[in-house]
Amino acid sequence: MCGSGLTQGFGVRSQDEYTIRSTMTQPQKKTRRQMLEEFVAAKPNDAFALYGLAMECANSGDAAAADEHFKAILGAHPDYVAAYFQYGQFLTRVGRVDEARSTLTAGVATARRTGDDHARSEMEAALADLG
Repeated sequence: MCGSGLTQGFGVRSQDEYTIRSTMTQPQKKTRRQMLEEFVAAKPNDAFALYGLAMECANSGDAAAADEHFKAILGAHPDYVAAYFQYGQFLTRVGRVDEARSTLTAGVATARRTGDDHARSEMEAALADLG
C-alpha cells in the first residue's frame, strides 16, 4: 500500500503513471554526438571538436553528416593531417574510391609539408591498398 500512497500523494493514479511522469521530467543524458555538436556550435573553429564530430558521425553511420564535417575541418584547417587519413578511410568504406585517392594524395602532400612522416607513410600505404 505504500507505493499507491506515494503515487496518490503526487496526484497520479498508478505507479506506471508516476514512472512515466518522473521520467519525462528528468534531464536526459546527452549522446556523445550531441555534446560534440554543442561544442562545435560554441567553438566552430576548434579543429579537434570538428574532427571528433566528423569521426563520431562516420562511426555511427551518418555518412552525409560525416562528409559535411570532414569537408568543414579540411576547409578550415588544411594542415590537420589526421583528417585527411580518416576522411580517406571513410570515403573508401562508402565506396567513393576516386575521392579517397584524391583526399589521401592531398594528405600525403600535407604530411610531407608539415613533417608528419608517420601519417605520410600511413596514407601512402592506404593509397597502395586502393591500387
